Amino acid sequence: MPLMRYADFSGRSQRMEYWMFTLFYILVIAVLVSFAIFFGSPAGEEHTLAENYFLVVTLLFIVGTIIPSIAVTVRRLHDQDKSGWFYFISFVPYVGGLILFVFMCIDGTPGPNRYGPDPKGGYADVFG
Repeated sequence: MPLMRYADFSGRSQRMEYWMFTLFYILVIAVLVSFAIFFGSPAGEEHTLAENYFLVVTLLFIVGTIIPSIAVTVRRLHDQDKSGWFYFISFVPYVGGLILFVFMCIDGTPGPNRYGPDPKGGYADVFG
């Protein structure tokens, strides 16, 4: 889903969408790097053509998924009724990444918020 919403920074994303994208991202990089290591030279002195190919493909994958990665994180922050600018907290040395990790684990606000309807749906407004 995040790749279908490539550069969509509006709306909300639930935790499962974020963590499935993260799992997909890590698995693809692990497979590509494993192939690069597998096809590398045994002595590690020179890079083989296949190793270079897989390293270039890995680099292209990382560069090509930077925008969807940031977008799904911003939408995840929106789900908690936080501004997307909170993404920049990840640049704080030592603790920024940990704080962002905690934000990604917290459940979103139930019902609609200023960024859109609840992505989980099923919210019934009792009083309105």
